[in-house]
Amino acid sequence: MDVIAPEDLTVPADLEDVGNDDIDVDDDAVAAAVAAMAAAKPEFSALKRRDLKGQAQEHRLVPVPPHRLTPLKRDWLKVYSPLVEQLRLQVRMNMRRRAVELRTCKETADTGAIQKGEDFVRAFCLGFDVPDAMALIRLDDLYIETFETRDVRTLGNEAEARAVGRIVGKDGRTKFAIENATRTRIVVADKKIHILGSFAGIRMARDSVVALILGASPGKVYTKLRAIAARAKERF
Repeated sequence: MDVIAPEDLTVPADLEDVGNDDIDVDDDAVAAAVAAMAAAKPEFSALKRRDLKGQAQEHRLVPVPPHRLTPLKRDWLKVYSPLVEQLRLQVRMNMRRRAVELRTCKETADTGAIQKGEDFVRAFCLGFDVPDAMALIRLDDLYIETFETRDVRTLGNEAEARAVGRIVGKDGRTKFAIENATRTRIVVADKKIHILGSFAGIRMARDSVVALILGASPGKVYTKLRAIAARAKERF
């Protein structure tokens, strides 16, 4: 293989005098080319569940606690209607297994409908009202967090009862104040506390509830909630 020395390389005569200033760039042509490339970018519509080939039928079973069977029977039409009319799911109440069964069908368009339906029924079984639980169907950034008082601090029976009383407050005023300031919903079921809301709202509500469990007075919590509400008002 022959090796060519650098001094033996020659530049064609028509390229010797070409510099950077001699190259003309048409800005309009470049802009038009970029616009054409952007216009040529494909746009795909949202994928429907019925468009998925080989999609198997999905089933979910949500157990119902004994103390929520009577409210479920009373409000069954309110629970049943959004699952069928909005999510297009097949629903039935299995009294033998004491559970609500959900199933997708050919009319189910949303791929996440079965998960939304399960979250909605589970929220109702935890004690949330139907209008509050329906927010899980309409919105995507809502969650439920559950914890117990003993997860925060180990208390005796009387001290635990006093902690729950501080969380609820007289006529539920403390709980309502936390809910309104953090835009959440709170259910106090004996030793368990369930919080429904956005990630930031749940964090603020949990901090307030934890402070009450640890022995903080409701007045201090109210002061902190007022500061939170003021900051939220300035932000929005």
